[in-house]
Amino acid sequence: MYVILARRAPVGVVFRRGPANRVLVIKWNTENDTFEAGQWLKGRIYERRCDLSPEGDLLLYFAANWRRPYLSWSAVSRPPYLTALALWPKGDGWGGGGLFVSRTHIALYHRYEETRITAASTVPGWLKIEPFGDRPRGEDDPVWSQRLQRDGWKLASEGKRVKEDYDAKVWIEFDPPMIFRKPHPTWPDQYVLEMSVVGIKEKNGPWYLTEHSVIRTDRVERIGRSDWADWSQSGDLLFAKDGRLFRLRTDDGVLTPMPSRVEIANFCNLAFEERVSPSEARLWPGPPASRLIGDR
Repeated sequence: MYVILARRAPVGVVFRRGPANRVLVIKWNTENDTFEAGQWLKGRIYERRCDLSPEGDLLLYFAANWRRPYLSWSAVSRPPYLTALALWPKGDGWGGGGLFVSRTHIALYHRYEETRITAASTVPGWLKIEPFGDRPRGEDDPVWSQRLQRDGWKLASEGKRVKEDYDAKVWIEFDPPMIFRKPHPTWPDQYVLEMSVVGIKEKNGPWYLTEHSVIRTDRVERIGRSDWADWSQSGDLLFAKDGRLFRLRTDDGVLTPMPSRVEIANFCNLAFEERVSPSEARLWPGPPASRLIGDR
């Protein structure tokens, strides 16, 4: 699983992958831990090249099914649905996706010749689309690293590749690992979340092998092998592990010990099903209130 949290609202989008080439999008209300299952995709969503609008009402995603007419594409939808409000055909796995600079501004990681939307989709006048940096040459980076940086993560160690063998159980291994750290939003001197990337492309496993830990003033508490972790807006620790979502609460400025974690969702036993998006998911939301009063 992988999660992207909105910056200005208690909203998250969960990408739940599996079986292979099946991905379900789930909308998460992080205030009350309720979930809304959306649509499945028969294909792959490259979650680290995706982004949520600051309010969590729009999802920019990059996906591929390697079938015509598009092979791969970037699109904007209303989460948890994948019905494209705007769709940009891509055709390969280089680049794709992008970032919400703001709710009214998307940086699209496409080549110039790939920035024309399909005839069946539109972009409202209040939404600006511009290229993301130079001509796309990478895959998840630089979109992933720039989103991490924007959301408060800092690169603490670039890591060192010690093995690169495509036929091995793990294609690429890092020792020391690549490390990112994110201080607690309210008590940054007391708690820091650490993400370690120890490998890439495990056979019959995830693409990224990550481990998470909480660095306290007096000790380090290890979550261990886990798919994703971040701080909630309320300061709780949220993380995904073994197909489940967990919450570790912060009470009166104290982050409770790891054994006190609460399982808030179990997505292990889900199976693919066709789902049609509702009519409201096929329409663009209105412009932000600030644009209505002329604030650009």
